[in-house]
Amino acid sequence: MSSSEPNPAVLAALADFKDPETGRGVVQQDQVSEIQASGNKLALTLALSTHSAPLWKETQAECADRLRKQFPDLNEIEVRLAVHPRPPQKLGEIGLMVKSVIAVGSGKGGVGKSTIAASLAYGLKRAGCQVGLMDADVYGPSIPHLIGINRRPEIVEQRIQPIEMDGLKVMSMGFLVPPGEAVVWRGPMLHGAITQFLRDTAWGELDYLIIDMPPGTGDIALTLSQLLPLTGAVVVCTPQDVALLDAVKAIAMFRKVNIPVLGMVENMSYFLCPDNGKRYDIFGSGGAKRRAAELDVPFLGEVPINIQIRVNGDEGKIAGNFSPEAGAAYFEAICHTVVKNLAASHKQAPPLPKLSVLA
Repeated sequence: MSSSEPNPAVLAALADFKDPETGRGVVQQDQVSEIQASGNKLALTLALSTHSAPLWKETQAECADRLRKQFPDLNEIEVRLAVHPRPPQKLGEIGLMVKSVIAVGSGKGGVGKSTIAASLAYGLKRAGCQVGLMDADVYGPSIPHLIGINRRPEIVEQRIQPIEMDGLKVMSMGFLVPPGEAVVWRGPMLHGAITQFLRDTAWGELDYLIIDMPPGTGDIALTLSQLLPLTGAVVVCTPQDVALLDAVKAIAMFRKVNIPVLGMVENMSYFLCPDNGKRYDIFGSGGAKRRAAELDVPFLGEVPINIQIRVNGDEGKIAGNFSPEAGAAYFEAICHTVVKNLAASHKQAPPLPKLSVLA
């Protein structure tokens, strides 16, 4: 005999199973449905939001393991996945419809910050999230080159339409300024440009907006902190001491303007020679990981020097960074760790208030 009716025993077993986005119970939020019990088999549907897409398979496995422990006599347990619609709330006075805003910064130029920012955005999109990528490095916008697009965005009903690449929404000063022309602006003009990129761009509903920051400790971080509540910042550096010194300054800057530091990424960690498989620590080894521990900052992962990554950037094929030749596992691990850490921060979320029904 089979049943697809609400199953109190199954719902009780999952009562404290947390949704990775909100940290609240999946049963409480009606994310468990289509429970089917037949003999020694159990199947159900677990709905998760696109914000936590990089964690879907992991959460699916954890749910199945929970049920196996609760019902050891069952021979077969199937947890199907579905999308749980959870639109974002308006964020800040700008009115962005986005759940998480992540700034990617560095203490100095030349550490591959834009490559990491573009790869993080593309990796989250590739996992199933709704993602925007905003290039706030107005003096040296390299995002258009990295993604292989350089055309002016359209204006529709006084709203800038972001350029789309494989579903990733992108906005950059590089789309507006002719190649080779320098942007010579003071602080107020920078503030106005960043405000316009955020307020007047038709981003739509996003899970993540990744912002590629200019290098150093300029005033754009202050502008962003005043315009909207940022989820946090990712700091990119290389292993050598001179880069780490500047990365520490970047972390201090974000903390000073009350932007949480989500973690550090060590780029150009080492070179693995394709001819002999030997590892060369060209810029030293493990410096960012050690400094992250000293500063009580999460370490998000490392990316080695890889010829294919350089080729992908030169040719405007950022999607190629997720090929095995370019070390897809490194970028996927960074995306996963960022979302995992955000989920961990939500685990202590207070329960939703119970609604009383008046007769």
